[in-house]
Amino acid sequence: MKNRLRELRAARRWSQADLADRCEVSRQAINAIETERYDPSLPLAFTIADVFGLTIEEIFQPDRPEATDNPI
Repeated sequence: MKNRLRELRAARRWSQADLADRCEVSRQAINAIETERYDPSLPLAFTIADVFGLTIEEIFQPDRPEATDNPI
């Protein structure tokens, strides 16, 4: 899942630890989400969105399969 977490965090000059404290998770969890090694749970995604004052869709974009010429 693609995300804008690093960009949004950097714009506010927050460290990963700062964001982690606001979301009540570990800094390692924030790092894993930013590097796309971990997809957050739905409750955590809502918390992150609330912290930034955005919707989940404005932060996270699901990976979509390539479009094909053959409809299913």
